[in-house]
Amino acid sequence: MIAAVAVFSFMDALLKLLAAHYPPMQVAALRGATSLPFTLVPVLLRRRLQDLRPRRWPMHLLRGVLSVLVLGGFIYAVRVLSLANAYAVFLSAPLIVAALSVPLLGERIDWRNWVAILIGLVGVLTMLRPSASALSTLGTLAALVGAIAYALSAIAVRVLTRSDTTVSVVFWTVGLMTVFTTAISAPGWVPIEHAHWKWLLGLGLLAAVAQYLLTEAFRSAPPSVVTPFEYTALLWGVAIDRLVWHVLPSARVCFGGGLVIATGLYLIWHQRRLTGGESPQETWQPAAEKGKMSRHSSTVEVVARKQEEDSP
Repeated sequence: MIAAVAVFSFMDALLKLLAAHYPPMQVAALRGATSLPFTLVPVLLRRRLQDLRPRRWPMHLLRGVLSVLVLGGFIYAVRVLSLANAYAVFLSAPLIVAALSVPLLGERIDWRNWVAILIGLVGVLTMLRPSASALSTLGTLAALVGAIAYALSAIAVRVLTRSDTTVSVVFWTVGLMTVFTTAISAPGWVPIEHAHWKWLLGLGLLAAVAQYLLTEAFRSAPPSVVTPFEYTALLWGVAIDRLVWHVLPSARVCFGGGLVIATGLYLIWHQRRLTGGESPQETWQPAAEKGKMSRHSSTVEVVARKQEEDSP
């Protein structure tokens, strides 16, 4: 999981580099286009094209639209913010999933989790405090919009996987997102510079490697063990920012991001106590494909598998 998060972080660094030369929606379209071949090839090699058949078109369309907001918001955020700043806000997504799962899925969350969610949102508000730079504030708001869209998409996938295969959900989400972002960016499309084609190839390769590592992580250990390491993204972001762009996050971002991460880890720990732990053989994927869903919120599992499908 640590390796997967590291690879995703380097992929996000490429997105930030591309965002300096191209509009955010065009970068999102390129991100989707470079991922589709790596999604299709395994299906074609296994001759399992029937797995791609969609059963709930409205939900696929909804997730396609939400993915436009996820990637568009995140790419704009990393364009004007450091990776660490964008990550600190985006990592609030598990808290938002937990909060929205109550009205949208009818799940139950006890008062301790509500306190943790509120503390985490205070951390987000701390990072949203108006600063000297209006551009920085817009970037933070864009990251928050992306996190909210990510959370809504994570909840939507709970419904979709009751009827559709995981590969179908991934393919149609990425495919529709690519179509939508291409249509949006087409009027102002900027020709790709020859030197940047290697960056696009790197995007596709890094996405494939990261998804493979993530899948292996969840195949080898239960979500409650693996998911906390997703928060190492903030450390990778800080390291890449320092080495490539020679910047470090402010004290305000460190404090707010620390609150978000601490409350997210608490939700994972508290959920594991409620469920009495998980056996190492149990992973999220079989349960998700069968559409099983506990009455207590399995927020962490949703966000973990969403990382594989939608991670910027």
